[in-house]
Amino acid sequence: MSEPTEATASSSDASSDHRGSRRVIVGTVTSSNMDKTATVTVIRRVRDRRFHKFLTRRVKYHVHDEHNTAKVGDVVEIIESRPMSKTKRWRLLSTISRPADVGGHIDQPQVEK
Repeated sequence: MSEPTEATASSSDASSDHRGSRRVIVGTVTSSNMDKTATVTVIRRVRDRRFHKFLTRRVKYHVHDEHNTAKVGDVVEIIESRPMSKTKRWRLLSTISRPADVGGHIDQPQVEK
């Protein structure tokens, strides 16, 4: 009577059901001076209910960065997690893109001795 069905979820689906649905958002790293922590700014545009004008809303999140891979200017994906400190409730999931290296040292003149 209790035969296995096709509706059995895969391991990733089962773990997401067990842990609940977690929000994943995209933002830009604005600071990475702290150890294993980065500050990510998320910008979203919302429409004003009364005047129908688009407004820019910015929110800063402290993100757990285990390997200190985040650099300022990176576009990253972050996911909700358990509280890791007083202000950290997000984890770094992946780096989407890195900023182009400006290369200011190329324009500087070479000094010969």
